[in-house]
Amino acid sequence: MKFLYLVFSISLLILMGCSEKKQVAKTYPLFVGTYTDGESEGIYRFIFNSSSGTLEEKSLAAVLPNPSFLKISKDQTNLYAVQETADFDSLGGGVTAFKLKDGLLELQNSMGTGGAHPCHVSLSDDGYLAVSNYTGGNLSIFELEDDGTLKSNPQLIDHKVLDTVKIAHTHMAKFSSEGLLVSDLGLDAIKRYQNQKGQFVIAGQASLDLPNGAGSRHFVFSKKNEFLYVINELNSTITIFQKSENGNYLELETKSTLDASFNGENFCADIHLSADGKFLYGSNRGENTIVIFKVDQTTGKLQLVGRESVKGDWPRNFSIDPSGNFLLVANQRSNNITIFTRDTESGTLEFLNETALPSPVCLEFLD
Repeated sequence: MKFLYLVFSISLLILMGCSEKKQVAKTYPLFVGTYTDGESEGIYRFIFNSSSGTLEEKSLAAVLPNPSFLKISKDQTNLYAVQETADFDSLGGGVTAFKLKDGLLELQNSMGTGGAHPCHVSLSDDGYLAVSNYTGGNLSIFELEDDGTLKSNPQLIDHKVLDTVKIAHTHMAKFSSEGLLVSDLGLDAIKRYQNQKGQFVIAGQASLDLPNGAGSRHFVFSKKNEFLYVINELNSTITIFQKSENGNYLELETKSTLDASFNGENFCADIHLSADGKFLYGSNRGENTIVIFKVDQTTGKLQLVGRESVKGDWPRNFSIDPSGNFLLVANQRSNNITIFTRDTESGTLEFLNETALPSPVCLEFLD
């Protein structure tokens, strides 16, 4: 009798343990933007299991040409996707607004961006959306309706008129409490704008200039906007700017993203800070690695931790999952998404698994 009671007690404990594990396991929808010049058809949706670190339940979320960059609104009610083409209309590419309903996409509307090959979309906290038109060399700023629909007649900011020698290629815009920053790969600069009565105009510090041929691509702010980290596509570096007392950003230091022994061509792409701000990650297309830096929490300077192979080719974009325990990489040319476990104490990465998908180039979690 005692034996049966013991067996029953152990079985009950095991069942309770399994039940607890099921309760803590979380899943998150993941939307993937792609290039559609091959087998891909548009935006794909997966479910990411943050317990096992696996992508599950693949589905086609929306048919769209070249949705190469996606952005979900802060309130999780809308998703926006560029159409990186030159023929949405007579002026260039397009941007599309979707309503997010039960984790699925419902089309709202699409608008022309006023420039060819839009490659990035960004949102403000007060109803603006900015699209960077790479080939067009300009920026389009849309106002949004209350439901997230795009309003017509965006403001266009032309970077082509800013330099008579270099060719403008706007690549990323980001709103902050101080206005709007725009990286221009062709002009080797970060341009600053501020909102004046609904129109964005040149800010007091008009430009953060980088060396000729740097190719400023993407950037990220520290939590308090005290430091700005810029990844430069063409010279494979990360440049750090520190905000001074007068609000201007001054260059602090520049770090190479490459191993000293690497001799091939390389083009940096994406950059992200961990949620706690302790580690900075950047992607190398060519060396095909994620470079890892530890961030000094006082000075903002970077200390190299190492680099990890992406187990694929041409890592255009990557993302840290909402749990912070995994890092996912979209490898454009090898047609796969690779998943790594992330050590939150050391910042290091360890390859876990991969999922096949044609030409993945953007990963956006719905948390």
